[in-house]
Amino acid sequence: MINITGHTGLTGLLGSPVAHSVSPLMHNEAFRYLGLDYVYLCFDVTEKTLSQAVEGLKACGIKGFNLTMPNKNKIVELLDELSPTAQLIGAVNTVRNDNGILKGFNTDGYGFTQSARDAGCDVKGRTITVMGVGGAGMAICGQSALEGAKKIHVFARPTSRYWERAAAMAEKMSHMTECEMILHEMDDHAALKDAMEESNLLINATSVGMVPDVTGTVIPDKSLFHPELTVADVVYEPRETRLLREAREAGCPTFNGMYMLLHQGVKAFHIWTGLDMPVEIVREKYFK
Repeated sequence: MINITGHTGLTGLLGSPVAHSVSPLMHNEAFRYLGLDYVYLCFDVTEKTLSQAVEGLKACGIKGFNLTMPNKNKIVELLDELSPTAQLIGAVNTVRNDNGILKGFNTDGYGFTQSARDAGCDVKGRTITVMGVGGAGMAICGQSALEGAKKIHVFARPTSRYWERAAAMAEKMSHMTECEMILHEMDDHAALKDAMEESNLLINATSVGMVPDVTGTVIPDKSLFHPELTVADVVYEPRETRLLREAREAGCPTFNGMYMLLHQGVKAFHIWTGLDMPVEIVREKYFK
């Protein structure tokens, strides 16, 4: 049980929807275990209300907060500083309030690559296909490239407001890393087929298939799956999306976004408190 005092530090999650999030459970358990006078709450905030929410929370002295869909890109223009990783990716999922100075970080990429290692799939030397160019997708691409991925195929709609940003990131990555990032149109079935054939890892970095619309999938053609392909989904509600179910039925190893959430949270916790989250305690209680 958390005891709220007049000194309790506020942290939280800004996104929509957020009612399903496991983040309050993991962070509040860590605060309790370490005896820290902090609390973590969820706030249903859209892109339209994000600016007002951030100003209000800043005025109230919030210690820090996470961002989830759809706010990871919009938040960038509201911050005072960005970490080098956040600058590369162009998206933020963690913010620290340093006496009124808001600094943005991106821990999503680290969370994903660590969860991939947990699933027995290191990104180093791999060819990867990523569906989506939102905040999560770009974080995964950036971190995977920094950790030695060989090639990354990225699929998105040319009408996406993030298409140009993704193209610019592909150019930037070609100079900063040895990883080749290739941007494709989402409806280019031939390119998707070729990309998945040569890929070791496929990642859905969109909200397709997430509660409440659980019938959607980014790969409607089940014939594209092959047993040498590991399939991941950043979605974790439901625990097994249609994408993961159909990939598993085709013989692919699969994993969802639960451990990505855990490991990005570990980084965020340290950014806010300077302390290490009791990972195994939290994993055993909320991520089994």
